[in-house]
Amino acid sequence: MLEVRAMKRLPHFTLDVDFAVRDEILVLFGPSGAGKTMTLRLIAGLERPDAGEVVLDGRTLVSRERRVWVPPRERRVGMVFQDLALFPHLDVTRNVLYGARLRGDEARARLERLLDTFRIGHLARRWPAELSGGERQRVALARALMSDPDVLLLDEPFSSLDLETRRAVQDEVVAAHGTWRIPFVFVTHDREEAERLGDRMLFLRAGRQEG
Repeated sequence: MLEVRAMKRLPHFTLDVDFAVRDEILVLFGPSGAGKTMTLRLIAGLERPDAGEVVLDGRTLVSRERRVWVPPRERRVGMVFQDLALFPHLDVTRNVLYGARLRGDEARARLERLLDTFRIGHLARRWPAELSGGERQRVALARALMSDPDVLLLDEPFSSLDLETRRAVQDEVVAAHGTWRIPFVFVTHDREEAERLGDRMLFLRAGRQEG
């Protein structure tokens, strides 16, 4: 379970969130600039809260009051950004394997499982420049899960995709969640996407939870 109780002072408002996520897809929904992405960055350790704490499966990742700070690379947090950040000099297989915690036969088995889940096995030797937007997104999702995370964070990853491709990848995310059964936290400002994906929605406006 992911537990977030955090406050962060920002230029135009103070972000103040308090929520928990079990093995479900939680959608952070709201207008642009509401604090959704900052919430993900606090969980991932890319930003530090001014107060509060983040706890994952009973392990405190950050607590200002207790002076606990776990570096991002040690948090077991997977993240898919808007820009995907695939390595252009690595083919699909090596992009997915990058940062894998598993080794040997276990790594190969997980790789094949992910390539199958996201239907990209036929692209294994392709380069990122040769992929469509939907294919790049699938590679990024597979790479994030290849790291064997305890939580997966997704920051508006489908905003640049056409509607048909977006819905197809959304369905694959739901299927992947059913397989991995870890907390997924998904950021969007698209209500249809939020309702399609989320087991639960948390609305943010100017850093505050509503509803």
